[in-house]
Amino acid sequence: MSSNSKVQEPEILGVEEYKTDAKWLKLENIRWKDQEGKERNWEVANRTKRPKAGVDSVHILALLHHPSKPVSTIIIEQYRPPAGATVIELPAGLIDEGEDAGTTALRELHEETGYGFGKAGEGNASVKEVSDVLVKDPGMSGANMHLVTVDVKLGEDDPEPEQKLEPGEHIIKRVVALKDLHSTLKDYSKRGFAVDALISSIAQGWQLSKQFA
Repeated sequence: MSSNSKVQEPEILGVEEYKTDAKWLKLENIRWKDQEGKERNWEVANRTKRPKAGVDSVHILALLHHPSKPVSTIIIEQYRPPAGATVIELPAGLIDEGEDAGTTALRELHEETGYGFGKAGEGNASVKEVSDVLVKDPGMSGANMHLVTVDVKLGEDDPEPEQKLEPGEHIIKRVVALKDLHSTLKDYSKRGFAVDALISSIAQGWQLSKQFA
């Protein structure tokens, strides 16, 4: 672009939905104008339904605080057909209409891992932080999310809780010390598992924080 060219703000001109038989996803064509004023097209996949609050899902960074063990987190193993592999990821779930991110996080954490009671103010799990809205794969989708950090206070002799999975869900949970998360994900990758970008970024950030502390 020439230094004398006038730069303008990009602008969405319109969105056309392609007709398909898909139930949960829709394929759309976005007509937009770029910084040079040129009209372009961009194909995108989105969910057919999104809560009125405008955010699709939550991903849950659970911090398990035990009296005599290092701070740990929970990762899950779940087969993902689009990846064609079992993916190592954080517990997660879609936000139901009328729910806030913290409510969804506590509910999904309880269902997928057994930790907490699934509701605010009950049990040993509490929401520590809800991130700003984060985009997930903006080159391909408008999907977005909150990262919710949840504190779980454990007693010395608390038993490992049982998952409350729905019919058809096949999820394996694993508790990993934060200090070992980076190496654990490396091991999973070597064994042929796929590793989710979000949890990998968290592990890498934790690793870098120790190097430059």
